[in-house]
Amino acid sequence: MQPLDDQYRKRLDEIAKAIQAAPALEQYLEEEEDDFYNELRQEFEPPLSELHHQVAAEAPLQLVAFERALLEPAFEGLYLPRVLGYAVLRGEVNDQYRYVRPNDHFKEILLAICKSVHFDQLKKRIGQSISVGFALSSDIWITNLMTQVENKRIRYFLQQQNNDRFRDLKDRADLYTRYSNQFRHELYYSADFPKSLGEMKANFSALRQFLLKRFEVGGENESLKEQIKDFLENKKFQGAEEYLEMLAMYGNYIDLDPSERLAFATHFERERRALTKFDQKYLRFLVSLFKSPGIRSVNDERMSAALDKSYKDKISDYYRIADKIHSLGYVHPDAIDAVQEFYLAHQGLSVESECLRELVLQYFTQLVNGLTEREYADYFELTKIFAVYMKIFGNQQFNQDVEHLSMQYIGKLLKVFTDKRAKDYQDVKKFVSTQFVDLGFLKEKEVVEMFKTRRKKRKTAEE
Repeated sequence: MQPLDDQYRKRLDEIAKAIQAAPALEQYLEEEEDDFYNELRQEFEPPLSELHHQVAAEAPLQLVAFERALLEPAFEGLYLPRVLGYAVLRGEVNDQYRYVRPNDHFKEILLAICKSVHFDQLKKRIGQSISVGFALSSDIWITNLMTQVENKRIRYFLQQQNNDRFRDLKDRADLYTRYSNQFRHELYYSADFPKSLGEMKANFSALRQFLLKRFEVGGENESLKEQIKDFLENKKFQGAEEYLEMLAMYGNYIDLDPSERLAFATHFERERRALTKFDQKYLRFLVSLFKSPGIRSVNDERMSAALDKSYKDKISDYYRIADKIHSLGYVHPDAIDAVQEFYLAHQGLSVESECLRELVLQYFTQLVNGLTEREYADYFELTKIFAVYMKIFGNQQFNQDVEHLSMQYIGKLLKVFTDKRAKDYQDVKKFVSTQFVDLGFLKEKEVVEMFKTRRKKRKTAEE
């Protein structure tokens, strides 16, 4: 983590002084009425939130330093409940929905809240965050934290948030998903860039998570360039799979000037020729980028421009067909013919073929998600292209993904067009009844069930 820049520290100091001079604070300390503390919140949490978001956007590696500054008594506990939530979600989580490593920043903030003279005010807004943090943590970690809380009343409050129900994986996963959705459009991730090989092996997964979240939300990444350049220039890291993944993320998602692009290409081509099965590993990671929740695209054009496509490998094969699709459009007959030719020359289960399917699916998704309900006629036309690519690929997973995308859009239509006698409803029903059956999305019985009129129960005489 990086120390806090003077510009942010100065602004924090100004806010702290304003808090201490606020009449509402004086009244709260004298009368201890909730209303006065709420006045403080309404006046000072918005500027603290604005500054936090500014640091998150401009200097994300300084977020932890910023949040530690908020633990100082002069801030009177303001904004700490929100920061606690960020700390809970910032911890890396494995497939069992447990923290990969102890979340010490969560503990640091929670203990500061527990020791705050304003605990009775703050506890009203932290219960859910604590429940999630505890659910993701080990019993030993929770027990250790409890021993550091001397006040029995506060310790009892914490124990109440530790729900045995979340020992079950499904309940824990549902809890985490619901909670994280509240923050899905916010930038709050931070990370450490490794300096040694040991640090890289231990912490790269957390760094990868941080970077992918930045790309997902669309944060400004200029401040990360120097850190990534240092990573790529570290000879100890070269040749590792983590290095390959950093190359892929840097090349696809970071805006580079010509000299930076040249330096990137030099690193990429060196590794491409030196690392065994580099092309397969790179494309496999590219597939994972396509499938990452929230990642709406990869940047084929940017990568293609930097690569040496005269070098014979799977990477060149993929980017050549991707270039054609991007330049002509996936509905162009020449692009469709090129895709069919490519697919005949490559095994359907090969990684380059999977990348191609994901690229086409990305185009389908962008178009369907951009259609309004009134543009359903455009969707009807699009399904003709769906059928063409489904026939070319002959891939069950691709068909299921297109089916899921289509069912989502039809679901949106049926929520809007509810009058069963109206033309719009009848158009949709007629289309689904024929095309969805032909495409294999639904069976005839399932179509009947979808459009069946639900009869209301008659009330009995007793009712």
